[in-house]
Amino acid sequence: MISADAQLHAIADPTRRAILAQLVDGPKPVGKIADHFPVSRPAISQHLKILKDARLVTDEAEGARRMYALDAAGFATLRAYLDQFSTQARKKTRNRA
Repeated sequence: MISADAQLHAIADPTRRAILAQLVDGPKPVGKIADHFPVSRPAISQHLKILKDARLVTDEAEGARRMYALDAAGFATLRAYLDQFSTQARKKTRNRA
């Protein structure tokens, strides 16, 4: 299981968050993702590796290229981590009211 620290580190970078936003509409190859950034394709590939290691994206071979997509299971783990804070904040708010 991936740690929340690794996932939070992965999304701390604005380029990686922008890559995730690119994938909201569905899977894309690295070339299509890289077209939206002023950095090299190898740099985008490095960002994708960090996101993949954090279980926030998956990749799958499709012919000669790799398609990247959001990893729903990884986001569920991240959401569960963040939900604990949200739940506690709501409890505290209700107790004050």
